[in-house]
Amino acid sequence: MRSNYLFTSESVSEGHPDKVSDQISDAIVDLFLSKDPEARVACETLTTTQLVVLAGEVRGNGMIDREGNWAPGAQEEIQTAVRNVVREIGYEQDGFHWQNLHFENHLHPQSSDIAQGVDATGNKDEGAGDQGIMFGFACDETPDLMPATLYYSHKILEKMAADRHSGAASFLEPDAKSQVTLRFENGKPVAATAIVVSTQHAPGYHEGDKEARLKAYVKSVVAQVIPAELLSDATVYHINPTGKFEIGGPDGDAGLTGRKIIVDTYGGASPHGGGAFSGKDPTKVDRSAAYITRYLAKNIVAAGLAKRCTIQLAYAIGVAKPLSLYVDTHGTGTVDDAALEAAIGKIEALGGMTPRGIRTHLGLNKPIYRKSAAYGHFGRTPDGDYFPWERTDLVDALKAALA
Repeated sequence: MRSNYLFTSESVSEGHPDKVSDQISDAIVDLFLSKDPEARVACETLTTTQLVVLAGEVRGNGMIDREGNWAPGAQEEIQTAVRNVVREIGYEQDGFHWQNLHFENHLHPQSSDIAQGVDATGNKDEGAGDQGIMFGFACDETPDLMPATLYYSHKILEKMAADRHSGAASFLEPDAKSQVTLRFENGKPVAATAIVVSTQHAPGYHEGDKEARLKAYVKSVVAQVIPAELLSDATVYHINPTGKFEIGGPDGDAGLTGRKIIVDTYGGASPHGGGAFSGKDPTKVDRSAAYITRYLAKNIVAAGLAKRCTIQLAYAIGVAKPLSLYVDTHGTGTVDDAALEAAIGKIEALGGMTPRGIRTHLGLNKPIYRKSAAYGHFGRTPDGDYFPWERTDLVDALKAALA
């Protein structure tokens, strides 16, 4: 590994059109799981000017049966969930308004061909919802064991969103992007060389005193989020570099579920298997296996067994057990990577990392997903049922399995 380099990650706000789509899709997952913990959901969302369209495959008691019959009031609940997401983000604009947008629901029953491979029957355990590879990652660059570039990119936008919702920065509108470039020496971040923030704004905040106020505000947010020792007069800021940014969100650019998978995960610091998370119930290993690999990698780093850890799992559709487990501590491990692989396999609480074993250990069959759909699925604070994959409660079990 190189020890001296520049690295960059980006984030997008909850009002970015793709993130609007992700949050709507996960609100539908939560709605179905609130009625039926064994519900199946694969919900895609398209957002554009005054339009939200849902498509995909679903199944769940209290919502829709296998023949496609909707429960009384179910479609109305779906529409209400969609409009509530848009309202809570803060879209009340001519081009995208929670109350006035046109809504279309094209969800339909899950394919029986897929269901037969996933459902547990007789002596057959529940299989993975699809084939694929999933990666998890952790490093010691931040307290949350996340890549620093992504961590600070998220924090900038979280702070701006909080100020927008509270009224402390009423000139901000929901759509925004951030990007942080850090210089690393000996593998550690030592300086922020460039900060990019583009934010939708109220009319007129692209010129004169109003523009100066917006830029001063963004710099103040950066100073609150990024440690002072990383900032200096040499840090270059690009704040709304194109100028005027009044038309934003789905009115400015169409949004789709699953187009921000690097923002959702590790900001490019780790490989990615390619599967998106939002809109998928936890039988889909794109989601649940990515969560368990993050959980394992984070616990390995939290246990002091490595400073940096990447984990890969692979699955086949309809097959319960993973096809492979790969651990790479990038030369930072205190034990051999193969020993870590063997130790993980000994931990009975993980249930063999089958889809059901993962869901049982992490408690994933709950309506907990919309909160994960903006500002990253990882590096979040575990809170009750939320973000269980961020817990570090496997440290002792890992150490015992290595003994």
